[in-house]
Amino acid sequence: PVFGDMKNNRGFKRFLLRGLPKVSLEVGWLSLAHNLLKKAAVDVKKQRAKREHAA
Repeated sequence: PVFGDMKNNRGFKRFLLRGLPKVSLEVGWLSLAHNLLKKAAVDVKKQRAKREHAA
C-alpha cells in the first residue's frame, strides 16, 4: 500500500536522480514525507476527537 500511495496519490512516477546512493537518499526522503504525513493525519484526528469530547 505504501508504494501504491506514493505512486498514485503523491504523483511519484520515477526517480529524479541517478546512482544507487542518490536513489537511496531519494527513497529516504519519500519515506520521511510519507511518515510525516501519516503522523500529521493522526494528530489532526486526535485534536478533533479532543474538541468533540470537550464540547
